[in-house]
Amino acid sequence: MTRRVFRYVPFTIEQDRTAEPEYEARCVSGDETECGARSGTYGHPAPVEEWQRRHTQETRHLRYRRNFGDYAVMRPPAELAALLRDSGGAT
Repeated sequence: MTRRVFRYVPFTIEQDRTAEPEYEARCVSGDETECGARSGTYGHPAPVEEWQRRHTQETRHLRYRRNFGDYAVMRPPAELAALLRDSGGAT
């Protein structure tokens, strides 16, 4: 029988630079119901902010729910990454 021992490994969490982040906004102005207008999703915040400006000019709505999404990668410490690479494991 093979025995494995798992120990704490201090992984770091990093933004995955190979995937673009996503920015979007939704108008939540309104007393009883929200407006619900949406900016659409973009890879940079500037188009979303411009959409908010235009929407406010057209409607006088002032409250928005902004969403940001990205991808994260767990990175093992360098010595563990080297050990996994040398033994044929994946990092």
